[in-house]
Amino acid sequence: MTTSPQAGEPGVLGTPLTPGATRVLLLGSGELGKEVAIELQRLGVEVVAVDRYPDAPAMQVAHRWHVVDMLDPVALRAVLEAERPHVVVPEIEAIATQVLADVEATGVRVVPTARATVLTMDREGIRRLAAEELGLPTSPYRFVDDLTGLYAAVAEVGVPCVVKPVMSSSGKGQSVVRAAGDVEAAWEYAQSGGRATAEEGGAVRVIVEGFVEFDSEITLLTVRHAGGTTFCEPVGHVQVDGDYRESWQPAPLPPGTLAEAQRVAATVTEALGGWGLFGVELFVVGDRVLFSEVSPRPHDTGLVTLASQDLSEFALHARAVLGLPAGEVLPLGPAASCAVLAEGTGVPTFSGVDAALAVPTAQVRLFGKPSVAGRRRVAVAVARGADVDEARSRARASAAALAVDLA
Repeated sequence: MTTSPQAGEPGVLGTPLTPGATRVLLLGSGELGKEVAIELQRLGVEVVAVDRYPDAPAMQVAHRWHVVDMLDPVALRAVLEAERPHVVVPEIEAIATQVLADVEATGVRVVPTARATVLTMDREGIRRLAAEELGLPTSPYRFVDDLTGLYAAVAEVGVPCVVKPVMSSSGKGQSVVRAAGDVEAAWEYAQSGGRATAEEGGAVRVIVEGFVEFDSEITLLTVRHAGGTTFCEPVGHVQVDGDYRESWQPAPLPPGTLAEAQRVAATVTEALGGWGLFGVELFVVGDRVLFSEVSPRPHDTGLVTLASQDLSEFALHARAVLGLPAGEVLPLGPAASCAVLAEGTGVPTFSGVDAALAVPTAQVRLFGKPSVAGRRRVAVAVARGADVDEARSRARASAAALAVDLA
């Protein structure tokens, strides 16, 4: 008598909504998680989306969804016990990480690993790993817990310097200190934009980084998968206050610099371990490559891969987390992306979609966020061109044609 292959075994995928389904649970269901969910659906995976608010983008394309505070270990554990997933994919940093370690110990795959999730959810863990354990070049840095310490750190590192909460996302709480008079405001902004790592109500821990006069800033999308490690072409990007606005691919690098970038990315991702796509952020200064940050998940700058290569970062991530080989990535030529922002409060309505799609080669993704409060990305335009400059011009034109009304 032969035994039927079981979901969760290498190379085996079940059928959704049946006892043999392969279940993947997404912790975080924003626009990047939505694209991952779509790619998982294409492989016949049963997708469960979790976030702190209802009708999040990935929930709209999942088989089931749950609204839960993922920092609440009791609530998070209850969802995991109810769903019994084969794979847990953290898509945000604000998660009760001890629960991930506990579920990993039962044999559930946590992407990339529970340890990697802990290390990368705060800037201190990953910076100390990269600079102090792995010896990778970085900007000078200090960690501080109060305003007095911040003044001292700024004096040591020098101005200008960058002040960031050790735990935040999308550039929240990040600012540049250009003179001593900026320090107090930078501290207050970091406190408002970060998450406390001490006891409830404690101060938000802060990293002070020396300002890098870089030639370029790139993301090297690095995939660890069953077939080895794969690098996508470098992605150039523009950030405003630490938040992505534009990206393009390929970002040209001399062969020696590219090899060094790949070495740095391979070193840090190998140390983190596990399978999945990593967005490794790097500064290029002459022929030197400095490590900046790493996200163990698809990167917002990688939205350009929706147009630039045959397998987007989301398709690569889906394959990797399921224990499958990523395959060969085929570049499709120069491409660019441009984010569309909305500011205010209300439910987005988009006009000018026809004009946005009339731009040659342009595609748009409307994220489907149920509401906006403050300033948020709500869509992205991507386009190809004969060269990067033409692609960027087209992506910008397409994004500019989209008007967002909040009601």
